[in-house]
Amino acid sequence: MTGRERIRKHLQGDKVDRLPVMPITMMFAADQLAARYRDYATDYRVLAEAQIFTARKFGFDYVSAISDPAREAADLGAEVEYFDDQPPAIVEARARLADKSDLDRLEIPDPLGGGRMHDRVKAVALLTERVGQEKLIEGWIEGPCAEAADLRGINTLMLDLVDDPGFVCALFEFIIAMELRFARAQLEAGADLIGVGDAAASLIGPRLYEQFVLPYEKKLIDGLHEMGALVRLHICGRTTKLLPWLGHLGADILDLDWMVPLAEARAQSRPGQILLGNIDPVAVLRNGTPEQIQAALADCHRAAGNRYIVGAGCEVVRDTPEANVRAMVAYAATAPALPEIP
Repeated sequence: MTGRERIRKHLQGDKVDRLPVMPITMMFAADQLAARYRDYATDYRVLAEAQIFTARKFGFDYVSAISDPAREAADLGAEVEYFDDQPPAIVEARARLADKSDLDRLEIPDPLGGGRMHDRVKAVALLTERVGQEKLIEGWIEGPCAEAADLRGINTLMLDLVDDPGFVCALFEFIIAMELRFARAQLEAGADLIGVGDAAASLIGPRLYEQFVLPYEKKLIDGLHEMGALVRLHICGRTTKLLPWLGHLGADILDLDWMVPLAEARAQSRPGQILLGNIDPVAVLRNGTPEQIQAALADCHRAAGNRYIVGAGCEVVRDTPEANVRAMVAYAATAPALPEIP
């Protein structure tokens, strides 16, 4: 059974030979290829080669075009700093939408227009060409809250939610239209699944999340499904208070950071929701032993039940020992079927 078949069958509720393994790797993957991270983030050929090399080396079931959250913002004219050995960073002190009135003049970039979005589309196409029959292909977009923070500045956006909610809604509408266009280009290039990263949403309390963010995340996920995409939702941080909504948004995979108890996520999710994760990527995956990693994954598996995918709580840290990464795949290969959780 190929990794692509394994993930698809597992999402459909069919029997698979082992649990799928889908950890997020970015700097870890670049280091496996001994590539500069600047090249990984800016040259689709380096990204694709690193993802393929890493997935095959460790036995992961998918490859991903994820690299950093600054692609859409860069194509909108945001100032981005590039570094040799770490991810690109948006210059928040000179945010693209420091002046709110600029939103009225923004135009959605062409995802095939030669910018950073286009580079990701080309990465998806190359991954599909090289391993599309072997591995599931994951594209990636930013969620409404994360992209708004990239364009406005995270602290300013938090104030906007209170001071100018109408502007926030208009900004979110623009972002949803842009991200759906970006996602469609990646799907047409061969992506099976679209990852949605909405990290800034973890900084918002339940009341404001329900009022402002939830409707737009739902609109984005529904739009992706209408295009035929599978959807993976990942929100970095402590999202336990948001679980009553996250588990019912309809994402095919709910990818949770390590601070979130999977037992609570299971209890508050719709029936059949796939949960992914969520061992601590530093204290356990990087700093633990293979035995400790497998024990921690067993705890996650028991809490999540059979509708579960093996992964870390966030990105695999770049200097994680190879034996520890292999321990994730070893657990997936030997994990027992569990009684169904009501």
